[in-house]
Amino acid sequence: MNRSPAGAVVTGAGRGLGRLIAAILVERGHRVLVTDIDEDAAHATAADLGPDVLWAAVDVRDETRTAAARDLIMARSGRLDVWVNNAGVLVTGPAWEQPPEVRRLMLEVNGLGTVNGTVAAIEAMRGTGGHIVNVVSLAGLTAVPGEAVYAASKHAAIGFSLSTLADLRLAGIKEIDISCLCPDGIWTPMLHDKLDDPASALSFSGTLLEPEEAAAAVRKVLDRPRPVTAIPRRRGLQVRLADAFPSLGLRAVPLAVARGRRVQRKMRAGAAPK
Repeated sequence: MNRSPAGAVVTGAGRGLGRLIAAILVERGHRVLVTDIDEDAAHATAADLGPDVLWAAVDVRDETRTAAARDLIMARSGRLDVWVNNAGVLVTGPAWEQPPEVRRLMLEVNGLGTVNGTVAAIEAMRGTGGHIVNVVSLAGLTAVPGEAVYAASKHAAIGFSLSTLADLRLAGIKEIDISCLCPDGIWTPMLHDKLDDPASALSFSGTLLEPEEAAAAVRKVLDRPRPVTAIPRRRGLQVRLADAFPSLGLRAVPLAVARGRRVQRKMRAGAAPK
């Protein structure tokens, strides 16, 4: 008797890292549902990845639409094995200079979107098992000047993820894993548009990751779930240290910002990201 491939959902998969993650899951034999708020991008990605790849326009802030995505993959596969919350929004600048609707957008997409996707996935995975991968950011682990609201939304995402994982274990549910991936700046369209933005300098202060490097980390996490994976590892250790000793970390911020702005200037002049 032939069984349908196990289902997988990737949010924000119309381009960039989400698209690469969807391709990995297709390669692994999953029936993949590509979702994105951009209907055309979701459709195009699904068409490029194969005839059996599904797509849906989903605003992750909308709990009803998120649940509908879950129901769609369950109807087509009968089982949900992987759900990746990848959709995210970054707008830089001090919080007091951002319009209320911009602050709300980041908090809702990055924070509430992760909550909606995780809860939808858990409801489908109970009894059968599965793996939820939440793409967070190093901004979820430390202070990020110029990205305060974004960092707040990512702190919320990682706090929710780890607390929910603890709740699952306390409830005796061991068959569902939650992994948080916390990458440094990734050279995707989200950062392409920030080269002229001094408020985003900290995102350029480390070694910018290529999307393929972040996707490789996702592969490892899919094989071996971990509550938190920071990439690159050395940068993760640095931000953890800064978070453990806030006064020390805040004193180091001007140096990191200065380095980031130097990198931005070099990249604007045509140098490759480093």
